[in-house]
Amino acid sequence: MQITISAKHMDLTEPIRTYIERKMAKLPHFFNRLQEIHVVVERIPNGFHVEVVSDVEHHKDFVANSVHRDLYACVDLVTDRSVRQLHEWKDRLRGAKKHMGTRRRVA
Repeated sequence: MQITISAKHMDLTEPIRTYIERKMAKLPHFFNRLQEIHVVVERIPNGFHVEVVSDVEHHKDFVANSVHRDLYACVDLVTDRSVRQLHEWKDRLRGAKKHMGTRRRVA
């Protein structure tokens, strides 16, 4: 899995880059079909905007956004949202497989 981090209107320092990589490395634990993660960090007038695009096999990309004054809190929020999206999708897949053969024929 590849993690791509880019920044708009700011310089991406090494501590910020390692923090984001460490947080995004947790995502495959929740859904193992992740192919690529794009993280865009943007400086806005009132703080920061972080967007995470998770490329999942056999599905459209999952997009999570967060806006906060503190960059590290913004990364934490967007990570939690990405985890929730992936976890819900995994639950839907498991539920669909579980209920496929439950229909009965009525004679």
